Amino acid sequence: MGFERRVTAVTVCKEGEPIFSDYATRVEIVDEAAGEFVEVSQAGREGGGKIAIASNEWPALRDAIDELIAACRDQE
Repeated sequence: MGFERRVTAVTVCKEGEPIFSDYATRVEIVDEAAGEFVEVSQAGREGGGKIAIASNEWPALRDAIDELIAACRDQE
């Protein structure tokens, strides 16, 4: 049995900003033993799990979400 390479997380942030920036949004494939799903988070945000999406950020964020949703493995 071999190994495979999977992209399971993408960080979307303003150009030149570090990945720990308050403006960074992380899109990640998560599996809590009931099948894979996509989680979107911002480490620097307060407010009970809310994220803020600027209109100019949306195209890149949408592309990242679409890419990882497509990469999720269906529960068999």
